[in-house]
Amino acid sequence: MVELAILKGTNDRLPEEQVLREEIIDILKESFQLYGFQPATTPILELWEVLASKYSGGEEILKEAYKLTDQGQRELGLRYDLSVPLARLIGMNPHLSKPFKRYEIGPCFRDGPIKKGRYREFVQCDADTVGVTSMLADAECLALAHHIFSKLGLDVYLEVNNRKLLSGILIAAGIPSELLSTAILSIDKMKKIGIEGVRAELVDKGISSDLTESIFEYFSLEAPYLEILDQLEKKIDNTIGKQGILELRELHRYLTLFDIIDDVKLLYSLARGLEIYTGTVFEAFTKDPTILESSLCAGGRYDQIIGKFLNSEQVIPAVGISFGLETIYDALATRQTPPASKTQVYLIPIKTLDLCVEITTMLRQKGIPTEVDLLKRNISKNLEHANRQQIPFVMIVGKRDLAQNTATLKDMRKGTESSIKRDKIYSHLSKLLGE
Repeated sequence: MVELAILKGTNDRLPEEQVLREEIIDILKESFQLYGFQPATTPILELWEVLASKYSGGEEILKEAYKLTDQGQRELGLRYDLSVPLARLIGMNPHLSKPFKRYEIGPCFRDGPIKKGRYREFVQCDADTVGVTSMLADAECLALAHHIFSKLGLDVYLEVNNRKLLSGILIAAGIPSELLSTAILSIDKMKKIGIEGVRAELVDKGISSDLTESIFEYFSLEAPYLEILDQLEKKIDNTIGKQGILELRELHRYLTLFDIIDDVKLLYSLARGLEIYTGTVFEAFTKDPTILESSLCAGGRYDQIIGKFLNSEQVIPAVGISFGLETIYDALATRQTPPASKTQVYLIPIKTLDLCVEITTMLRQKGIPTEVDLLKRNISKNLEHANRQQIPFVMIVGKRDLAQNTATLKDMRKGTESSIKRDKIYSHLSKLLGE
């Protein structure tokens, strides 16, 4: 006998969960379009050489990638994000008009550690702008995130940094170029494992204690965004670090214009791990960590990989942001119970099925989600069903209603009922649903 089970890190979604997920997706789509992003899609399956390209996510992410072989012995992989497929898409369509602003919502797969907010199968919701170097595009991603979480009723803060600044700090601290990437990966963990944890990891990676201490002299600053930049500017004299500071100042100006700067924090140890990022990086978290510890969205600037996919020296600038549907759902599900159904009206026929089907059809044609009893249950069973599904209105049509050209309407929210004329059903319901 087959054991009925699903793989850990994957989920079935019953209606009471999926309703909320689709509401989240609707808000994401509306917000993406409000900010000028247009939909595009890419396949779940990609050639392994694309996913494993040195221009993609780096060794860390490939350890979690699903690799498979088809019947033609081609090496394939399940996409682990939507950024690499986008880079491949742009590479195959180099004549797209710029700026190219696209969003994509779809499943991705990783075989990594499983915890709340981290799954094997998850839905990514990405918005990217290709062809713009200005920090205005980066700031727009952050403004988009702020707008979305405001619509969702989540109070969040945004952490930002610039990989150029982080590289500049390490160069100023004396870290040799061949150790920059490995040092950045360790420093990126500072928020998670603390200074002592990072110190131990850097030493384990072969960075001397003296150099390690030199690094931490730069990471002792606690001040507002611009004050941190002012202090770092006095200590950093290399070109890449100064460029990072310049870009962060420009970003601050646009974030102020977008009126979200009060919810933005400069975390200058932030790197976002992935080697694809070349400049701005950012993440969003709930202000109340008891709701969710994982980031709700993340992203950054990646100006190199699209040109590399084109086998060209041409720099094609790009910046994007990715929202995790699972993490957003987990954050919202901790504080609200979504309705199990979108149905607004439920009809109970008492030997008046034909008439109830006509009323159901009329209401659906006018855009009101409506159901009619399909199981010939009695009134009490039908009311129990409507209550479980959190359907706000139940309409009962019996023989007396048929004779009097009326229907009995029960408001399940208030526990009241009234008799309404059949030719007034739509106008009456429209008024009640608009309250």
